[in-house]
Amino acid sequence: MDVSSLVSAELTSIITALFIAIIAVSCAALVSYTTTPPVRLLAFRIGAIDIPTDARRMHKKPIPRIGGLAIFAGFLVATVVFCEPTAQLFAIWIGGGILVVLGILDDIFRLPALIKLVVQLCVAGIAVSFGILIEHITLFGAHIEFGYFSIPITIIWIVGLSNAINLIDGLDGLSCGVSAITSISIFIVMLITGDYTSALITAILSGACLGFLPYNKNPAKIFMGDTGALFLGYTLSIISVQGLFKLHTMLSFLVPLSIFALPILDTLIAIVRRVIHGQSPFHPDRGHFHHKLVDMGFSHKEAVKILYAISGIMGLVAATYTEAMFQESTTRLWKTVVLLVAAVVILILIFICMKKPSTRILSGLAEHVSEIRLEAEKQEREAKEKAEAEAEAHEKALAAEKKKNSKKKNNEKSN
Repeated sequence: MDVSSLVSAELTSIITALFIAIIAVSCAALVSYTTTPPVRLLAFRIGAIDIPTDARRMHKKPIPRIGGLAIFAGFLVATVVFCEPTAQLFAIWIGGGILVVLGILDDIFRLPALIKLVVQLCVAGIAVSFGILIEHITLFGAHIEFGYFSIPITIIWIVGLSNAINLIDGLDGLSCGVSAITSISIFIVMLITGDYTSALITAILSGACLGFLPYNKNPAKIFMGDTGALFLGYTLSIISVQGLFKLHTMLSFLVPLSIFALPILDTLIAIVRRVIHGQSPFHPDRGHFHHKLVDMGFSHKEAVKILYAISGIMGLVAATYTEAMFQESTTRLWKTVVLLVAAVVILILIFICMKKPSTRILSGLAEHVSEIRLEAEKQEREAKEKAEAEAEAHEKALAAEKKKNSKKKNNEKSN
């Protein structure tokens, strides 16, 4: 066979693979899009409704949850039809299915955080049993093996990322859109490294997210809830373990940390903030990045777009770094550093513009926002938070009084 025939055969193979990938992504998006309306109806029937009862919630009227069921359906159908069964996929199908059931129950009954954590740990253990392990990282060309510590490190990564995606699910379309952007970033990295199996799975996941997004963008008709957030976080963590941590780059762990920088940083800051205030790390509050942007006067759509841009920039940095490492080009590595520095500088400049309503108006980043309206909204929110705190303190006082009276009666009976 001559060279031209080989080139032609290879080109045909590439075109066929690309065509199949497009069909697979389209399938995931269409299934997700078409199953969302019946899932929304199901949410009303089973009572999976998010009612805005506190100042932390950004919506003003009840919105159905469990939209993640449609995302899971799109991903499941497309991967079953277009992907070869692997240990990685079985881990996602089984563990993801369990988390979807957990999410549905939580979206209906609001389960205790401890129960959810235990289930997540068990599901992470299932992934480990399928051989999903962070066995080593590369540090300046040297392999650092984790040995027996690879199991707890992997479990912490899976559970941590699952909750990180869940914690940023505070604005319409935010968590779903960020998951789609991170999926596309991983897809690009997988193409660069030649891991076409993981690339196809990640592309399908992004398609499932994009199919659901029209119903989830502001004003949202349905939330994906814990049903979707836990599934997306779990699936992305599995793919990252298999495809990102095992890269043979100078600093392999920088790729997943860069791609997931937004949810990871938001989660770490939230944990530190809650611990400092003497609260449980699982205690919900109103201090996330998206809350801060809205408090500064940005609309829901503007805040979401800003966080989309940050997630996209970090994904671009990861892809550029990976490409530089695989080309073994010092020049390209320096270009990656320049890109990262430029991204940080741009974000700092935008933050300076965002600090005051007057500078935001002049920069064109936001529509006109009245200082009086901002102050009124702030006072209304603070009053609501104060009322919630007083109600919580009153409930605790009643419980303590009830316990005290019960103990007193028991003592009287014993005497």
